Amino acid sequence: MSVRSVCRLLVVEDQKDLAENIAEYFDGPRYLLDFASNGLTALHLLATCDYDVVILDLMLPGIAGQEICRRIRQDLRSNVPVIITSARGALSDKEEGFLGGANDYMVKPFHLRELELRIESLLRRGAGVDIALQVDALKFNPDTGIAELDGRQISLGGIPARIFEHLMRSHPRSVSHQDMLTHIWGEAEADANTIRTHIYALRRLFQEGFGHPLIATVHGRGYRLALPEEEKSG
Repeated sequence: MSVRSVCRLLVVEDQKDLAENIAEYFDGPRYLLDFASNGLTALHLLATCDYDVVILDLMLPGIAGQEICRRIRQDLRSNVPVIITSARGALSDKEEGFLGGANDYMVKPFHLRELELRIESLLRRGAGVDIALQVDALKFNPDTGIAELDGRQISLGGIPARIFEHLMRSHPRSVSHQDMLTHIWGEAEADANTIRTHIYALRRLFQEGFGHPLIATVHGRGYRLALPEEEKSG
């Protein structure tokens, strides 16, 4: 499936100058833009309109961007790609954003050309959507980002969702560090420490939500999916 010729964007940004710069840069037949300067307006537009990509500022009046992202995934059950933009660039901030359902994270200030490249990358990546995956009682839908086990659900997005999908598809085989880098980051634009950070965050999320970490380290090799039944039998 090819990337659609017209892309509809929702820009959620309360900085007037930046919003105007984005509007000017993306002016043309390729993009249709809607704007929201606060969280309530953004949620109303998201509930009533279909978008191809959402560009979401974190620091917003009314409802913060992180809460909007959570509602997109959990309340609206939408898998629309979300790019978070924020002046906060610490790894912990990015981790929170990805675990909250974001697909990408850009630190302000950024070049508008880079924003465009990331939008196009998300559109190409989402051109084909797979059906739900299942390993025993564990289910994951890459479309919605919902993981389910024993009637409990967790919402994933961004890199954590892609890591978990790769582990689900690879089960019962393990996934090496290099394979994970290539599959998730393409030309290895990350390192083993970045993978470990995401794996740690996923384990913590699964432990809190499901009572099981679900991901095991295979020493000297990488990681694999570890189901609760394996822990009981072991």
